[in-house]
Amino acid sequence: MKRVPPTAEGLAAAAACLRAGGVVAYPTETVYGLGVDPFNVDAVERLLEAKGRPAGNPFIMIVAETGDADSLCEEPGEDARLLMKAFWPGPLSLILPKHPGLPDVAAGGLGEVAVRCPALEIARDLCRAVGGPLISTSLNRSGEPPALDLDTCVLEGIDLAVDTGALPPAKPSTVYHVAERRVLREGPIGVGAIAAVLAGTYPG
Repeated sequence: MKRVPPTAEGLAAAAACLRAGGVVAYPTETVYGLGVDPFNVDAVERLLEAKGRPAGNPFIMIVAETGDADSLCEEPGEDARLLMKAFWPGPLSLILPKHPGLPDVAAGGLGEVAVRCPALEIARDLCRAVGGPLISTSLNRSGEPPALDLDTCVLEGIDLAVDTGALPPAKPSTVYHVAERRVLREGPIGVGAIAAVLAGTYPG
């Protein structure tokens, strides 16, 4: 696994690898993630193989800007727009209707997709360098603890890694299903904060 620093040159190398269908490890605001181009079916299948992940298990996608989510989902609706404005960039993943142009394998064969705009600038910079969204799944075999550094990574099939050293422990993102109006996984953003935004009473 080749490592590059989180410099402009390093991110350019990672972006070139991703555009060529490669699998890249990179830091997020929680753990090291594995990314591929979600529109490249061969790359998504390589990622599934590397993680030992069932094909019916959907991935979270990350975007650099709110507007970039439009290529991943159908019109998200007013609730989603309010939550994006309040909490993005940040640790909130939104479950939204899948865009018909997104390959089914990237969404686990479901009609929905999970999207987040991460708080960590490096992750967003990588999306910008690629020119679009990325799959973001934790750097580990499915069922094993996620990696906070690259030195503990034993996965095969990773072409390149953006190395920022060890990451501090952090909670996984909150996952909110917009259509069902319920939290599927509570993380740093609590149920009360989400409810306040949707009720128009959130102080932010």
